[in-house]
Amino acid sequence: MSNTPDKRQVRSEAERLSAAFAARGADRFEADILFPAEVLLDLYGEDIRARAYVTSDPAQGEMMMRPDFTVPVVQYHMAGDGSPACYTYAGEVFRKQEDHPDRPSEYMQVGYELFGGADAAAADADVFAVFVEELEPLNLRAATGDIGILIAMVSHLQVSAERRAALMRHIWRPARFNALVKRFAGITPVPASRVSLLEQADPMAQAGPMIGLRGEHEIATRIAALRADADEPKMSSEEVALIAAVLSVSETCPNALARLHDIGVDMPGILPALERFEARCAALARRGVDVDRLRFEASYGRTSMEYYDGFVFGFYAEARPDLPPVVTGGRYDALTHRLGNGHEIPAVGGVVRPDLTLILGGAA
Repeated sequence: MSNTPDKRQVRSEAERLSAAFAARGADRFEADILFPAEVLLDLYGEDIRARAYVTSDPAQGEMMMRPDFTVPVVQYHMAGDGSPACYTYAGEVFRKQEDHPDRPSEYMQVGYELFGGADAAAADADVFAVFVEELEPLNLRAATGDIGILIAMVSHLQVSAERRAALMRHIWRPARFNALVKRFAGITPVPASRVSLLEQADPMAQAGPMIGLRGEHEIATRIAALRADADEPKMSSEEVALIAAVLSVSETCPNALARLHDIGVDMPGILPALERFEARCAALARRGVDVDRLRFEASYGRTSMEYYDGFVFGFYAEARPDLPPVVTGGRYDALTHRLGNGHEIPAVGGVVRPDLTLILGGAA
């Protein structure tokens, strides 16, 4: 990345942005750099190891260097009384960059997070508009999506609970999700090795010594689940077509909403999510956002951290396609429930990269 600002400059820019968010009423939040790996592993499974740095502490056990601030800020807020609140923070995050080795694995984030508010659409619009207003000089392109529509789509498919759970788990992994849809629909065959396994009357009869952490009971349970899945009827071609239609929507917000309503005639399960989308568009318009030109992509946000479950957004520098998103954010209500010991509160927020705002501001 050319003309990369030094750390002193980035810290100064981070403080400027965080101060701007604080001036809007956000409280300052500080998070530890290291926190127990168990938290992220429970949330996202072993996949998180491919993105985060893991270390071992002799007293505290396995620890992770924070890959972002959302989990610690949610933990902090949910440990309190759960009242509506707004936070800002600034600090380093640490992520492996196997897919983009040219990008830094340590960089600064500045965040703005809003907890509470009875009107989710208004809260979504407020957070989005704050980033629009603070970054207006950079002339960034905004992209939006809604993971809630995809969750609603999967929730109402005419498939078994097990297949629905598998699809839900992989909403954030597009390639795996598409592969599952094709297999459940019979478009791609079951792997030959699995067919051979399932055809054996007793697959454990000729098994060698048990190696690894899985016991015989776990293996037998997994084989039974695979056999049950093999007996499932195929997903209908109509549902496969509807899934493809939803995921292919990429229009301005009004046109996307109209297209999704057309699809909703045959997939009524997504209609409540579309009502929330429509309410958000109205709230954005009230905040001065040009919704008629704002882009909506149904698949947007599917490769982000899995905690987003509603509105998602990002801001990009069109003149610098080599740069990652300058801003990313979205709604994560379900995360507050998972970390809130049975309590939950609506939550939406976003983060900005101060190193990128410096690069783009210097090029302006």
